Amino acid sequence: MAKQSAGILLYRFINNQLQVFLVHPGGPFYKNKDDGSWSIPKGEFADDENPLDAAKREFLEETGQIIHGNFTALTPIRQKGGKTVHAWAIEGDVDHKTMVSNTFEIEWPPRSGKKQTFPEIDKAAWFDTGLAKIKINAAQSELINELALKINL
Repeated sequence: MAKQSAGILLYRFINNQLQVFLVHPGGPFYKNKDDGSWSIPKGEFADDENPLDAAKREFLEETGQIIHGNFTALTPIRQKGGKTVHAWAIEGDVDHKTMVSNTFEIEWPPRSGKKQTFPEIDKAAWFDTGLAKIKINAAQSELINELALKINL
């Protein structure tokens, strides 16, 4: 079965300009990658888990921030690798500088026999929609487009 993720597209308005909150994956594979590598905070969930609950959990795990309020469901998208991403938009504000992510452990360097721990998310930022569409995984840019339509921009 194809993998599925659930995530939150947090947005805010600064000087009447729509901004979205994105995260950059941590670890050695994304260290020198930027454009096209950012994402909404999201993660995989099991078939028996409520996707919105999973999205809230992943937001907390990846940012250290609890998010609550009135969520708006967005149309699920399919990424290049086949993963389906279920997402919800919500207006809010978090300080990207105080973000604290969970960690993961992998053998690094490869075949070295040494384990290293890395943050799942190494940075977060607010972007206007134009720049966000450059930074975000290409398939996820549709989530930003839908958000703009839903809030009548």
